[in-house]
Amino acid sequence: MPDETQTLSPAVAAAARTHPDSPAPKATVWLLRLVLVGLVLAALNLRPAITSLGALLEEVQNGLHMSGSVAGVVTSVPPLCFAVFGLAAPRLARRFGAAAIVCAGMAAIATGLLIRPFAGSTPGFLAASALALMGIAVSNILMPVIVKRYFPERIGSVTGLYSMALSLGTALAAAATVPMTEALGGSWQAGLAVWAGVAAVAVGPWLLLLREREGTGTTDTADTPAARPRGDRSAPALRITRSRTAWALACFFGLQATGAYVAMGWLPQIFRDAGVPAGTAGVLLAVTMVMGVPLAFVIPRLATRFTHQGPIVAALGLCGLTGYTGLYLAPAAGAWAWALLLGISNCAFPLALTMIGMRARTGAGVVRLSAFAQSTGYLLSIPGPLLVGVLYQHSGGWELPLALMAGLMLPQIAVGSLAGRDRTIEDEAGMRH
Repeated sequence: MPDETQTLSPAVAAAARTHPDSPAPKATVWLLRLVLVGLVLAALNLRPAITSLGALLEEVQNGLHMSGSVAGVVTSVPPLCFAVFGLAAPRLARRFGAAAIVCAGMAAIATGLLIRPFAGSTPGFLAASALALMGIAVSNILMPVIVKRYFPERIGSVTGLYSMALSLGTALAAAATVPMTEALGGSWQAGLAVWAGVAAVAVGPWLLLLREREGTGTTDTADTPAARPRGDRSAPALRITRSRTAWALACFFGLQATGAYVAMGWLPQIFRDAGVPAGTAGVLLAVTMVMGVPLAFVIPRLATRFTHQGPIVAALGLCGLTGYTGLYLAPAAGAWAWALLLGISNCAFPLALTMIGMRARTGAGVVRLSAFAQSTGYLLSIPGPLLVGVLYQHSGGWELPLALMAGLMLPQIAVGSLAGRDRTIEDEAGMRH
């Protein structure tokens, strides 16, 4: 009688071989489909909390009598929350399992988005936003872990799929929040609260996944110290700070995040100051963001076909360098071209997520690397948008900020190429196989 794994897809067969506690083949197929749906729905909810607020920030500021400085703090809170709360993800995943934490994360997003429009005060609004951002932070960290656990042979394609969903959710919230607000009678509270319903839908697949796992007696805490065979418990703990690849990946993640937040926060103003109409400037930002939808699916698949991702890093970086140079020299004349090029450059994000899954051998390694790279990277990205604003205010123009952003493309290419080398953090940290 042939091995049952031979009749399965490569991803299913790999899961069955790699994880002896996986369900039976038919259950595994169902499980993988459920995980895939959960990943896509979760990814759709990882940015609307940010971009929907950006679309209605002026209305929120007026409604809550929020000062300009406090509004500035609100726009800088997301990367700070991602960095701080993301550090808790590995410990929570070891204790409760990655799927349970993602499920809780989706519930936190839904709850925070539902409460914050009706909080009635700036502190309440910030607290509810922090709750939603906490759910986003832990889910951010654990998405690559889920992919590594269930799709070890299809990291690129599955990462591309949920990265595409993430980009779609980002663009959709930016484009649809204002029209939905108008359709709901002009209430900014209703316009923001709509996204809580989308997040609530994302909770469903993860609840089903937890029930399915309980029914089959499986766990998703493989590769943690408690789950290792007795003979492996004496292996040294992974000291991720000893890995040059981990540091390079963290710096690459931080530099690409800086570019993304600068684009989301300042690109429309750059175009408007160059004489582009306000409506067109908003469309140009949407073009930059929408570029991530198809490319977020293509680039991770392409990355897994290379042993060294440096050429892809360089190509994306050169697109960003050209885009910022174009904005410096002829912002209005080549506006559409610069928006397209910066949209391509921002696809360094799904590439970074793909490399997280490729630069660790084990599920535990991916958890540690994802938490380290994303938390450290988001911390590094915090000063960027603020520095751009300071340079713009004191220089009275965009020449210095754009020169800064163009210059940051060079170290981004350098550290991304280092992170793209064919090696794992376990090897660099001195862990034995």
